[in-house]
Amino acid sequence: METFTSYDGTELAFRTVGDGPPLLVLPGGPGRAAAYLGDLGDLAATRTLILPDTRGTGASATPADPGTFRVDRLVDDVEALRRHLGLERVDLLGHSAGGGLALLYAAEHPDRLTGLVLVTPSLTAVGAASDLGAEQVIAARAAEPWHAEAVAAYRKVKSARTFAEAAPHRMAFEPLMYGRWDDAARAHAAADPAQRSLAVSEHYYAGYTPDTERLRRQLGALPCPVLLLAGELDPWPTPAAVAAAAPLFPDVTIAVQPGGGHYPWLDDPAAFAATVEGFLRRTATTGAPAQGSR
Repeated sequence: METFTSYDGTELAFRTVGDGPPLLVLPGGPGRAAAYLGDLGDLAATRTLILPDTRGTGASATPADPGTFRVDRLVDDVEALRRHLGLERVDLLGHSAGGGLALLYAAEHPDRLTGLVLVTPSLTAVGAASDLGAEQVIAARAAEPWHAEAVAAYRKVKSARTFAEAAPHRMAFEPLMYGRWDDAARAHAAADPAQRSLAVSEHYYAGYTPDTERLRRQLGALPCPVLLLAGELDPWPTPAAVAAAAPLFPDVTIAVQPGGGHYPWLDDPAAFAATVEGFLRRTATTGAPAQGSR
């Protein structure tokens, strides 16, 4: 692990994995250390992944002010890391809640990005719904042996007022978040409690109200191309929710990974890496926009 000092003196940690052009990767959870990302399947074969632990998680220090865990304030940590790395412009990937953070960073620092990749992103940060058609996505898996228990847990997680209140139901709910509920998925889900800081989870959106009109103006003028990657079986965000977010951007490509859940690099590493790498190849060397599709 390496460290850097952020804007307020907090010591934050990151690790680098792989080989090739740099790709800065923001973890989600919210409040989950970046270890859950692994090497993003086969993507580390062609990219040097820069994987920071959000403040208060993993090897990063916990600041005295929990208000600095809020998603919009974390933008300054991302910028501090970019400066530390000495990268004039960077490709940025955000997963889940980290996708929301990536959106806010893009809105504030559009000139610092070569390409933006949003993998099953939370849309809360921009005031958009992530669960459009979720009931249909969930119902489509009714033949799975775990389905009834997972749906009951899903209802409890959805109605919980806090992450701590939802925590006892998360493991039963988790099969809905993976394309295949196999041994690898079970191990990945079981690692969540040890990797997650509930304090960060609880404060991530606390007191945050997106200025949706301002964000839409900023993202609508984003000069870099955007990849929106959804999992076909992901209930949050659903493919429908990801498609509905496409008009936020002037140059956007939508990809729906067949059989993919919320962690598509686990369900089909080769397909995931090919989609992301194919997009980045069109932007990383020259910064020229990719040909978007909606």
